[in-house]
Amino acid sequence: MGKKIVIIGAVAAGPKAASRLKRLRPDWEVTVVDQDSLISYGGCGIPYYVSGDVSDESELRATSFHVVRDADFFEHSKGVRMLTRTRALAIDREKKQVLVRNLDSNAEQQLVYDYLLLATGAKPFELPIPGMGLDGVFTIADLHRAIEIKARIAQGKVSRAVVIGGGAIGIEMAEALTDLWGIETTLLELAPQLLPKLVDRHFAMMLTRHLEEKGVIVHVRESASELLDDGQGKVCGVKTAQRVLEADLVIVAAGVRPRSELAQAAGLDVASWGGIRVNQRLQTTDPAIYAAGDCIAVTSLLTGQETYTPLGSLANREGRIVADNMAGIPSRFNGVCGSFIMKAFERCIAATGLTYEAALAGGFDADYALTAPSDRAHFFPDQAVVILQLVFDRRSRRVLGLQAFGMMNDSISARVDTAAALIAKGGTIEDFSLVEMAYAPPFSSAIDSINAAAHVAENMCDKRLRRVDLDRFLAWMEDMSIEPAWAVLDLRHPLESAAYVEKYGDKWVGMEYGQVRRRHHELSSGITYIILCNAGTRSYEVQVFLDHLGTIDNLVLCGGLNVISRLGVGWLLK
Repeated sequence: MGKKIVIIGAVAAGPKAASRLKRLRPDWEVTVVDQDSLISYGGCGIPYYVSGDVSDESELRATSFHVVRDADFFEHSKGVRMLTRTRALAIDREKKQVLVRNLDSNAEQQLVYDYLLLATGAKPFELPIPGMGLDGVFTIADLHRAIEIKARIAQGKVSRAVVIGGGAIGIEMAEALTDLWGIETTLLELAPQLLPKLVDRHFAMMLTRHLEEKGVIVHVRESASELLDDGQGKVCGVKTAQRVLEADLVIVAAGVRPRSELAQAAGLDVASWGGIRVNQRLQTTDPAIYAAGDCIAVTSLLTGQETYTPLGSLANREGRIVADNMAGIPSRFNGVCGSFIMKAFERCIAATGLTYEAALAGGFDADYALTAPSDRAHFFPDQAVVILQLVFDRRSRRVLGLQAFGMMNDSISARVDTAAALIAKGGTIEDFSLVEMAYAPPFSSAIDSINAAAHVAENMCDKRLRRVDLDRFLAWMEDMSIEPAWAVLDLRHPLESAAYVEKYGDKWVGMEYGQVRRRHHELSSGITYIILCNAGTRSYEVQVFLDHLGTIDNLVLCGGLNVISRLGVGWLLK
């Protein structure tokens, strides 16, 4: 006998579960409820619709064969009953029914279910400051607001914009406004860096520098205290503790929170921060009720702790798993590494697993290997430097995370995706060192960049390589008195090092890589030399040689000038 399935939410996890269920159990009755009129759209594509990369909003709602996913599509093509403009009001777990109301007619009805899926998604965080209700202030809550933003821009109503929130959506929206439309855009982030908790500080610095090069004004450690009214109910500016910014458009992208009110009211277990708690089969504390997508709490595969990862890709995976379990196919969702990737103009930044900072806070004996190899064979015409950081645990040698920054191409996604797969299985440094990657000069180096990063980590774990912490080195460059016994040993060509030697005197020693074995006697005992080259490879070789001599203290600046040049530091010479 066919079962009745009710699904609340029709953006990602809900439609995926509904469609999968009808393929597995064609005789079951599947009803999806959503309060919006626009359903099953790619929310992560909204910034690209605003920028013009996606020309029409219908493309975000279309299948790969260009059919719009509306209620008629789901009914006629999928066999799914779709109730749009319908809000779920309450769940009666004892009677197994959901009370819903049509928002146009106000008619109410009870939907009976055998299984219920909560795919209620997330809602944007609204700042508790004056002016949030002004005309021209938007959160990226749904496709309707994106359509309105783009319409205002296209009509020439926007010349200055402020984006509040330096997470992925905020950065993507800042790029969209600046790149195509030429709008003067300011990006505000309350934390000390962009992408807080997603990447470590020096990766955020690289991203910030590139955004500023492209015309985005970035202010960190700063957020809005008030949105200013022009006297006619329209926003005209943003006030912070440091300044007043003029604005015709304000986009609040300060993060999202799970929509879990229905679950809470029904007595289901919900985390204090709002995530609906589920088991590995994605069942809530009521076995007949499942939850998936941006409304749930998930488990970190690194720490085993509860975490929140609102991504369309995960929502689709979770929707499929829910459908399988409802249909009697045992399926598990074990947890997440926390992978993300985004473009920012001509650059790409990505990460998976734990940052170095998070690994230390999680109690790991953490360290990181920072490398700056070419993203493809060094002799290939369009090769470019990619910055990789491998975070690992010294005791267990388990890899905890990978971060990457480089050109907007396929090289970073391939490495981060590989890392995510290995980390999910508990991969060690040796696993990363030996992982097989497809090779051809247009795609990678013969020693792949992910293998090379693992080689550096291996050398560090085995105490063959000693690095200086990047933040410590940067602090020293701003005030050399904090480490009076330090000096830089610059292995680059004299034409590259001469200006630094002239500026910093005995704190900067120029000695070309090929001359160290002949001139090492010129180096002084009692000085700790920070060995520097472009990428760090030559620096490590020189460290091995100097350690063999046993008379010269030294540390390697991993990643070298390839990293430093991307940070936007003030002391870097042209």
